[in-house]
Amino acid sequence: MTTYEFSNQLLSLQKNLKHFAYTLTTNEDDAKDLLQDTYLKAMLNQDKYADDSNLKAWTFTIMKNIFINNYRKNQKTVNILETVDDLSYLRNSYKTSSYLPESEYSKNEIIKGINKLNDDQRIPFEMHNSGYKYKEIASTLNLSIGTVKSRIFFTRKKLMENFKDYMN
Repeated sequence: MTTYEFSNQLLSLQKNLKHFAYTLTTNEDDAKDLLQDTYLKAMLNQDKYADDSNLKAWTFTIMKNIFINNYRKNQKTVNILETVDDLSYLRNSYKTSSYLPESEYSKNEIIKGINKLNDDQRIPFEMHNSGYKYKEIASTLNLSIGTVKSRIFFTRKKLMENFKDYMN
């Protein structure tokens, strides 16, 4: 398939892609950005598209993956708070109707249990819970992906055993 044919077929999907982008983002401007990112990635990766496959499914998958990656990246963004002497301002966020003292106690006990783990187990586990992918953890800690996966698995198993009283 020539680049011209590929571009024409891609442009014929614009209405469907725009609708899908809006359902993912629920925001007109974000949907337009997602659509533009999808077109760019599809055009840059045209050589990876197999002529006998479904172009619509291929581009929808690209769009979905871009959306997921952007969502994960936004979850990792650290919000910087101004330093205040009185932290009581920050405690107001706990005042919700579902707040229970028992749940705060349970959460603190679980955090203490995690902090008691040795660094080989705790660090990959905390990174994984913070949203890092296995590959990112492996490269940061200079470990193989298999080692990272097994450490996270066994840490999770150990914590579940230690805190089975807190599980419903």
